[in-house]
Amino acid sequence: MGNSSLADANAFKNAAVAGQVGIDPDAAQAVLKKIRTGKDSVEALLAGAGALAQPPKLGANPVGQAIAAKFVQRADGGGDSYASALQNLYTQYEQAEQGIVTAMAKYDEIDQASADPFRRA
Repeated sequence: MGNSSLADANAFKNAAVAGQVGIDPDAAQAVLKKIRTGKDSVEALLAGAGALAQPPKLGANPVGQAIAAKFVQRADGGGDSYASALQNLYTQYEQAEQGIVTAMAKYDEIDQASADPFRRA
């Protein structure tokens, strides 16, 4: 779930908003459905991610307690955690979905603008 994928999704969305990209709505429906299915799956995983943050029972010694704390942090905590990775993936799905929906809306506008010079002749 690298930042480049998120940047790509944002760039696509921004190009669609700017009217630089248009997608035939009929052709985009299958892609949009897959994106929404993936987004729903990630959302369900995010909802259950907190359950992974249960510390394992590794004993009452300092090493066991330190490892258990690290496990909890990686499951549900900071930057490299499972929950963080899922949130990044969800955001990528969201950006892609918004870009495709916007590009679908712009399709007719772009098509009309491209045809206008030929109609005036």
